[in-house]
Amino acid sequence: MGKVGAGGGSQARLSALLAGAGLLILCAPGVCGGGSCCPSPHPSSAPRSASTPRGFSHQGRPGRAPATPLPLVVRPLFSVAPGDRALSLERARGTGASMAVAARSGRRRRSGADQEKAERGEGASRSPRGVLRDGGQQEPGTRERDPDKATRFRMEELRLTSTTFALTGDSAHNQAMVHWSGHNSSVILILTKLYDYNLGSITESSLWRSTDYGTTYEKLNDKVGLKTILSYLYVCPTNKRKIMLLTDPEIESSLLISSDEGATYQKYRLNFYIQSLLFHPKQEDWILAYSQDQKLYSSAEFGRRWQLIQEGVVPNRFYWSVMGSNKEPDLVHLEARTVDGHSHYLTCRMQNCTEANRNQPFPGYIDPDSLIVQDHYVFVQLTSGGRPHYYVSYRRNAFAQMKLPKYALPKDMHVISTDENQVFAAVQEWNQNDTYNLYISDTRGVYFTLALENVQSSRGPEGNIMIDLYEVAGIKGMFLANKKIDNQVKTFITYNKGRDWRLLQAPDTDLRGDPVHCLLPYCSLHLHLKVSENPYTSGIIASKDTAPSIIVASGNIGSELSDTDISMFVSSDAGNTWRQIFEEEHSVLYLDQGGVLVAMKHTSLPIRHLWLSFDEGRSWSKYSFTSIPLFVDGVLGEPGEETLIMTVFGHFSHRSEWQLVKVDYKSIFDRRCAEEDYRPWQLHSQGEACIMGAKRIYKKRKSERKCMQGKYAGAMESEPCVCTEADFDCDYGYERHSNGQCLPAFWFNPSSLSKDCSLGQSYLNSTGYRKVVSNNCTDGVREQYTAKPQKCPGKAPRGLRIVTADGKLTAEQGHNVTLMVQLEEGDVQRTLIQVDFGDGIAVSYVNLSSMEDGIKHVYQNVGIFRVTVQVDNSLGSDSAVLYLHVTCPLEHVHLSLPFVTTKNKEVNATAVLWPSQVGTLTYVWWYGNNTEPLITLEGSISFRFTSEGMNTITVQVSAGNAILQDTKTIAVYEEFRSLRLSFSPNLDDYNPDIPEWRRDIGRVIKKSLVEISELLIHTLNQNSVHFELKPGVRVLVHAAHLTAAPLVDLTPTHSGSAMLMLLSVVFVGLAVFVIYKFKRKIPGINVYAQMQNEKEQEMISPVSHSESRPNVPQTELRRPGQLIDEKVESQLIGSISIVAENQSTKEIPTYVNV
Repeated sequence: MGKVGAGGGSQARLSALLAGAGLLILCAPGVCGGGSCCPSPHPSSAPRSASTPRGFSHQGRPGRAPATPLPLVVRPLFSVAPGDRALSLERARGTGASMAVAARSGRRRRSGADQEKAERGEGASRSPRGVLRDGGQQEPGTRERDPDKATRFRMEELRLTSTTFALTGDSAHNQAMVHWSGHNSSVILILTKLYDYNLGSITESSLWRSTDYGTTYEKLNDKVGLKTILSYLYVCPTNKRKIMLLTDPEIESSLLISSDEGATYQKYRLNFYIQSLLFHPKQEDWILAYSQDQKLYSSAEFGRRWQLIQEGVVPNRFYWSVMGSNKEPDLVHLEARTVDGHSHYLTCRMQNCTEANRNQPFPGYIDPDSLIVQDHYVFVQLTSGGRPHYYVSYRRNAFAQMKLPKYALPKDMHVISTDENQVFAAVQEWNQNDTYNLYISDTRGVYFTLALENVQSSRGPEGNIMIDLYEVAGIKGMFLANKKIDNQVKTFITYNKGRDWRLLQAPDTDLRGDPVHCLLPYCSLHLHLKVSENPYTSGIIASKDTAPSIIVASGNIGSELSDTDISMFVSSDAGNTWRQIFEEEHSVLYLDQGGVLVAMKHTSLPIRHLWLSFDEGRSWSKYSFTSIPLFVDGVLGEPGEETLIMTVFGHFSHRSEWQLVKVDYKSIFDRRCAEEDYRPWQLHSQGEACIMGAKRIYKKRKSERKCMQGKYAGAMESEPCVCTEADFDCDYGYERHSNGQCLPAFWFNPSSLSKDCSLGQSYLNSTGYRKVVSNNCTDGVREQYTAKPQKCPGKAPRGLRIVTADGKLTAEQGHNVTLMVQLEEGDVQRTLIQVDFGDGIAVSYVNLSSMEDGIKHVYQNVGIFRVTVQVDNSLGSDSAVLYLHVTCPLEHVHLSLPFVTTKNKEVNATAVLWPSQVGTLTYVWWYGNNTEPLITLEGSISFRFTSEGMNTITVQVSAGNAILQDTKTIAVYEEFRSLRLSFSPNLDDYNPDIPEWRRDIGRVIKKSLVEISELLIHTLNQNSVHFELKPGVRVLVHAAHLTAAPLVDLTPTHSGSAMLMLLSVVFVGLAVFVIYKFKRKIPGINVYAQMQNEKEQEMISPVSHSESRPNVPQTELRRPGQLIDEKVESQLIGSISIVAENQSTKEIPTYVNV
């Protein structure tokens, strides 16, 4: 919506992977070499990873968000989220993947000896700077510490149960895709590939399969074909046993399908190239496939057969139906482009998508790349008048325009979330550049109120917009956001979905137990909420549905968020208090439903140990997971509720094979937890126990117990709270003031909400408050603050206005103009509206609701039109008037005046326009170049010349922003006579109908006229004057008649000659002036014959191209007076015509001095 556009990408996060994503693509950090490591253009081609916003998780998308909550990284509205392909990790060429990232982030790097000592546990100075449990002492000269508040580290190295397997023969492969079925399945599939950066393609691939949780792997290349090159691995989200492999389309276009978790495969040829796949959320065999040539196909047999649905489908803009909103499970929503480049929203059945069976839920066109179908909502964008307008359909009802505060004036919008029947949107307003305002809607997604201003945004590596907003998992209504205040970015937290925000309280002590002096609001804790595309970059934050109190993030303490001095922090009470756990960045993962935290350090060097905490980060124990240090490329945790096995992917050097280290954590637990191993914990916000209208008490494992939790225990109890003012937010059109009250905004009229109902009906009369969606409070002030049903008042129409949609008072002839009728109050459902457009056309409407999108009308004439609207109901009436100026572009001006005249004789000059009806114009006249111009509103003037000579006349015509001009020359003499000449018809056979040819003919004739006398006229009458047009072609010249004042040709149409010439003769000396008038041989190809290149331009009338080339009859040249006499009737209000020809086929002659 701004663009209602693209982003996201597959950004791996260790905590998300361990939480149960089950699918991993191993890619180089910061490198998109193509293939699986490049973010797929379609949402279905990547799994729900940390970078993918929860708000873009579609029920129509395969794979709802994993258990770990996802930071809200959004795309230009409207856009979609990744679906179910693998995450990726790729070895950087020539180095370890983590090394490339460390160099980019600028962290301090250790020497190899230091790293080796740290791995062996030698040198306490290199360990995390907490309190050592194995004899570490306080350094002399330091302040007194509080060891109870310090983070404790056990430096004794313990050993985890692990096995290592090398993917032999794949040392050159630099990409891998991994799928772990999970949920009591021991099968892991790995697809490794060699991506050639120079060729830009995949040149080798291998498929591996494990059936013992990753202890050993079998290579399956012989089962899929030794020469087959695989590019993608897909897994059915509703049946993990069904696997689909895509071959490299540059070699062949085929599918390999398995129904037994990858043990055996069947190969199927395709007649199109798949770019992305979208699985049905319920039906395991239903798939949509998007091809590289923008065609959409469907399969009801898990890819074994395909059927074309639609051509010209916009990338990423196709969706399965949403259960609960669509009756037909096989309904497909898509955005398609027409042949002229427009987009429209279509729906059809997957197996019956013929043109007759397609529906268009949104009438007319929508902005390209703007359709989103998400949960119960459908969003589209439509730009008109230079402004974007956003529309929403809730539960597939009619579309309604989304209502933001009146002066928000959005230039970009992103839908963040549609969870819990409410829309969370980020809006960039007219005065913002790198920040967005957060808005939250009512249930229908129509009326939006402000939740937080100036939230920081950034642009991702693929150009996607990333909003610094994070939804904490397990606690509904809890968000973290980075807000920009006076060029400083600060982290805020809310527990009630944006109604109230506060800064984060910094820890009381640092990692070593020293006190931290940080006073709110001048100093606080700030967190990085962005999720990188690689787990080894800064900006990690993690929470988990099954551990609702624990949040782990990187950040800093101070006056603002910083990219330096980054430490790791943990909160074990849902963000109320925080503790520092590491002074350097680590990836922190959740084990055993959050009962155990696993930390892996970000480093550019190989590692062989990690840290475990059983008490929510208060103390950490060191464990080794491999005997040989490993460059870690990625981590994948066992999907499912009991996450106790993880696989570490890496390599010993950049030349070695992939090393897969299976780590089994079951051995670190003594037993399974019993009831006595838990304690109650109450969720609260700074001591306030009522969160979102309820008190919730959860089970937590006691920190001293090392038992295995198993399945998530959940909340022990939940009790609703009595409603208070804190449970209500301001309603649409209301703003919260310093005293806490919600009062109407200056632009909002509370009574305007009642205008959409009719007498006898009822509407909800807002109190200025609305309860926060999903708030469970009861009684208290709920009745007082809840909107009350009220009978619609009977009101006479008042405050009627009619305006154009773009606010302008002009319209263009022949084009649609949209008129908006606005009524401040009145019974709009029982109101008769009559609109008179002022051009003889009038329309009537039975209610104002039918005119919400405006009234479109096309004016066929130019002028100023009086548009009137009359509104009547049983209680009264109102009217409004709009004067609309209809114009059309002025294309050409031709100055018509005689080429010769006598002294002191009145001469008329007329500006002839094309098209003739343009509108109100201004004319500027020049006599020569050194006189002051004359300005008129009329298209003709009269003047006299008092002396002989050549004079230039120029006219400029101003029509709006366009100014056109024409210049002609007139000769002034004491006395002259004129002779009309005609020619034999054979001249017409050689007439190319261009001015240059006519000028050359004039020069030939001039040479034939040696003297001017009565003898010449006699000679002409005797057919004695002729000239050679070309060898063998003789043209005779005839005399027509002699006149004393040949200002224009006055004779009727001459039917015999191909050309007419008016010869003006001055008795003092020889001067020959010629007016040419020809038959048209090439009608209507151009409106003006060679008008851009000719000094003397000639205007012709347009002729239909379907006509043949007729001979246009020669017509008389009319006097300017005749032109004025034949003007189209003008009126003050109506069609205005300054000068118009009665016959549009009349030609305007060209005057030539020869």
